[in-house]
Amino acid sequence: MSVAGNQEQSAETSVLNGRKILLGITGGIAAYKAAYLTRVLKRDGADVWVCLTNSGAKFITPLTMETLSQREVLQELFPENRMVGTRHITIAEWADTFVIAPATANILAKMRSGIADDLLTTLLLATAAPVFVAPAMNTRMYEHAATQENIAVLRSRGVRFIEPGTGKLACETVGKGRMAEPEEIAAVLRGFFARAGDLRGRKILVTAGPTHEPLDPVRYLGNRSSGKMGYRLAEAAAARGAAVILISGPTALLDPVGVEVIRIETAAQMDQAVGERFAGVDAVIMAAAVADFHPIKVAGQKIKKSSGVPILKLGPTADILSGLAQRKNRQVLVGFSLETTDPGKEARRKLKDKKLDLIIANNPLVSGAEFGSETNIATIINADGETIETGKITKRALADMICDRLAALLPRAGQKKTGR
Repeated sequence: MSVAGNQEQSAETSVLNGRKILLGITGGIAAYKAAYLTRVLKRDGADVWVCLTNSGAKFITPLTMETLSQREVLQELFPENRMVGTRHITIAEWADTFVIAPATANILAKMRSGIADDLLTTLLLATAAPVFVAPAMNTRMYEHAATQENIAVLRSRGVRFIEPGTGKLACETVGKGRMAEPEEIAAVLRGFFARAGDLRGRKILVTAGPTHEPLDPVRYLGNRSSGKMGYRLAEAAAARGAAVILISGPTALLDPVGVEVIRIETAAQMDQAVGERFAGVDAVIMAAAVADFHPIKVAGQKIKKSSGVPILKLGPTADILSGLAQRKNRQVLVGFSLETTDPGKEARRKLKDKKLDLIIANNPLVSGAEFGSETNIATIINADGETIETGKITKRALADMICDRLAALLPRAGQKKTGR
């Protein structure tokens, strides 16, 4: 068979076949990669419509992108020969998804602030399609507090980030900031469309963050959990159509878009909040780092240093997952096991003892899996003993892997799953 024939066959069978992708190109040297990205998406059968900013046109020509996409390249908000209707609304409604590649620090700042001063930014405000962003910039620009804050806010609004790579940049700097390769971006889009809606009609409860167990009115026992893993899981499940309840301990994170968020402080409050909602959900993902112990007696006033070193008496908190296992009917239970010594062994014990369907083990002392990091290194183990080592991946990517397995574990609608 000819090469052309192979490509035609792959387009027909690709999940991207017939998908309408709006591709925004902004002003960075990585704009040259957008040409190959367009070819990859077209090869898979996607209909690609390119929106090129004036700065982007300094790096790659409209003619190049028009030739590759086989469509008019969008540049002007008010062109002389404009289409009938409201241009930015018509185009925004056309798209199945919106991809910005490369995305500069400037476009991220505009997106965060809702600025609409050209066609691309106006389309971003007008679209209801899922938005994917592939950042590309100098390492210092990427790591700048303003850029990181913009990324955090955009994530909380549902924008999906395709992480930049690390290596030598065009400015000769070595670090993080290289736009993801076109094949990587295409793979993310394939995965998104393949999974889209596979949790629709499901109700998923996710827990996240630490708990704070008070010692007195100003002090507490806690842990270093940032809550990011649980929040990424809530985002991922919601993006796949689930109705998501996120029960969160104290964190500095913004509420994920489209998710019901219930904030608690203590392990007892977490236990109560989860227990009250358990009967009405299809699955529980316990990603929270719930305290194992709490002070038996809480001082009514601040404990004074002048009173000497206090003696703390601790009692165990409730084992929330074990309690749910005794009540489960059709629900799928997913747990996390954070250990600094032999996490795999301990995770398997918890999987069996707590009658879980899935458990994720990780060690926060390993580089790339630290508290507060955007990445994780995990071992996913199911009840049949199947084990997957993820290697270093983003927490959002891990969240999607967990949701893949959750979708497979959930019984068909209307069919009850017997408890073990």
